[in-house]
Amino acid sequence: MDTTDSSVQDARPSHRLVPGDAASPVLLHVPHGSRVVPPHVREGIVLDDASLERELDLITDAHTQEIAELAARSAQMTPWRFVNGLSRLVVDPERFPDEREEMNAVGMGAVYTRTTHRRPLRPEPPADGPGLLETYFHPYAAAMTEAVEDRLAATGRAVIVDVHSYPSRALPYELHGTGSRPPVCLGTDAFHTPGALLARARAAFGTLGDVALDTPFAGTYVPLRHYGEDPRVSALMVELRRDIYLDEPVTPTPGLARAAAALARLVDMCHLRAT
Repeated sequence: MDTTDSSVQDARPSHRLVPGDAASPVLLHVPHGSRVVPPHVREGIVLDDASLERELDLITDAHTQEIAELAARSAQMTPWRFVNGLSRLVVDPERFPDEREEMNAVGMGAVYTRTTHRRPLRPEPPADGPGLLETYFHPYAAAMTEAVEDRLAATGRAVIVDVHSYPSRALPYELHGTGSRPPVCLGTDAFHTPGALLARARAAFGTLGDVALDTPFAGTYVPLRHYGEDPRVSALMVELRRDIYLDEPVTPTPGLARAAAALARLVDMCHLRAT
């Protein structure tokens, strides 16, 4: 069964690495596209089933897995893909697991305790929090680190493209939701996002509408082993406003193919020469 078909399924590996071309440095990272919540994790969530489904509608980056897959298939050289098989309501692999994480302020650190509307999701502190980190968060981080190390060993560089989406209207959990909400937001890091990569992303996604930097979401994912240390690792977060490819919250439109084509253009550009 496809992992997007149901919110509650048996526990399974929380991630998968889909191989690409051996010569490709590009790693498409899709962390928030799944709705799967294993039964033993579901037990720790206080929402009823209908409320959980609604929360999954709001918090899931719907169909970003398909966008990355279509882009990988149509790119001239196939990139690698690292895909989260579980919902971010299990753990959010892109959060810091400690006090460095600003989203702790709204109950959305590595283990969420609040919903998109800042209502209770789990007890605070969550009784299963340490177990969730041990079972899901840390293995995910280790596997992503290994995937980046593999690209460095094979090609001498790694280009992480973090594939996300966001709603056209701000949700209450957003700490910076008052800023502009362009069709495409590019999240950057001062150390890991070189100008050449930004220029390519602007060119690739310009066909979808205005492209802005770090609004309403900022930053990008880099494994902690490399973060701020290894300039061979470049990274960019791509945030697609959902109404450009969905009838929100979850129904795909023809815009999905256009979004995938734009991502494929970026992948092709990243293969031209070192970013």
